[in-house]
Amino acid sequence: MHPQKNAGLAAVLSAVWSGLGQIYNGQIAKGIILMIIQFINSLLFFVLIGFITYPIVWIYGMVDAYKQAEKYNRRNAH
Repeated sequence: MHPQKNAGLAAVLSAVWSGLGQIYNGQIAKGIILMIIQFINSLLFFVLIGFITYPIVWIYGMVDAYKQAEKYNRRNAH
C-alpha cells in the first residue's frame, strides 16, 4: 500500500513554487516543465504578456496538483 498524498499540501506547494506540487505527487517531468514555463513567463513580464500567462499557469499548477493528488489517493486506496 502506498502512502496517501495530501491534496491540500500539493496545492500549497504549487502555490509557493509552480511545479513543486507535481513533484510531490511524483510527476517529476511535469513539475520541471511547469517550473521552466513559469521562468519563461516571469521573463515575459518585461513585454507585459507575462501578466496574463503567469497567473494562468500558476492557477493551473495548483488545481492540477490538487486533482492529481486526489486521483493518486483514489487509485492507491486498497
